[in-house]
Amino acid sequence: MNKRNLIIGIIALGISLICLIPASAAGFSPQNDALPDYFDFSDNYYTAYGGPDVSATIVGDNEFYRGDSVTLNINLMNKGVITGFRSEKDDDPVDVLDQKLQQEEMSYESQRTTAIGIVAILTSPDPNVEVKSGPQEAGSLATGEQTTSPVKFNIDFSNNAPSGDYPLILSLYYGYQKNVQVSGDNETSLGVTNMDVGLWYDVGSQNVTIPVNVKREAQFEVTNVSGQLAVGEEGMLHVTYTNTGNEPVKDAIVRISAANPFSTTDDQAYLGDLDAGESAVAVFKLKVGDSAVEKPYAINSEIKYEDTKGHDRVSDNVKIKTQVSASSNTYTGGLMLPAGFAIAALVIGAIVLYMRRKPGQKPEE
Repeated sequence: MNKRNLIIGIIALGISLICLIPASAAGFSPQNDALPDYFDFSDNYYTAYGGPDVSATIVGDNEFYRGDSVTLNINLMNKGVITGFRSEKDDDPVDVLDQKLQQEEMSYESQRTTAIGIVAILTSPDPNVEVKSGPQEAGSLATGEQTTSPVKFNIDFSNNAPSGDYPLILSLYYGYQKNVQVSGDNETSLGVTNMDVGLWYDVGSQNVTIPVNVKREAQFEVTNVSGQLAVGEEGMLHVTYTNTGNEPVKDAIVRISAANPFSTTDDQAYLGDLDAGESAVAVFKLKVGDSAVEKPYAINSEIKYEDTKGHDRVSDNVKIKTQVSASSNTYTGGLMLPAGFAIAALVIGAIVLYMRRKPGQKPEE
């Protein structure tokens, strides 16, 4: 996650909090060591302890294959609890008005565990897993509530990601009610007159580890290529495939894509069963077109196989690097070999006939 997305997340959190703060809490301050201007501890009856506790779980499977691009669905749940209260006026006499105000403040203090305007940011410490999504808003959660729909993050797994666990970090930011004070003029049959409620909000944060896993699987590489291919000719190509992954395969079959200038009447070869680290040789008969250029070429291939769970799988594209050389039937002078031999034979024959002629004998007409 880059700095720009982090800034966007903090801005989104601020906007969410501003929209959700009650009008009576206009003096909201996000600093732990600063109180709103209107807040007076002499009118504060209780200090509550505890707060939001947001947990996160993946919805669905958390195991993927290298090279996958997936959407990760994460469910949030607030398990926050009030861990205790401290009375701030133990020594003061309690009259009817104080009793009523204490009851009112206690009811507000219980809302301390609500997580307001949650913003979730997912990051990956490992470069083999890339998080493509920015900050996600998850709304507000009271204690015991969970998101009605999961927050979604798009992630990409590298094609070269080794199998194993990749812990992702889910950072959660939210507002919560830090403290409450209530005041009023008098207790009447209709309730407390001129009662005022002051709410102090703060910003909380949590980091939750989200584990994802890259599955063990087979992986193939071309470890050797032999054979000669020449312009305009047909040749045999011997290709060694090695299972460089960490899972065995069964009944592996390799298929090549014989694109121009190559053509073939048999584009498949059987590799059989391969344990991790084992190799097998595939043989292909290829025809090289007359218009081919003498240079290196890469031929695409893929392997179809059965994995350890009995599922049919197809590997990523595996390239076969080979070389096309000049035709074996040509001289650099441009004469075809058979024609060159014929001309040489005619010259040698004429010389032999001349040497066998008798002295004074004229050449035959």
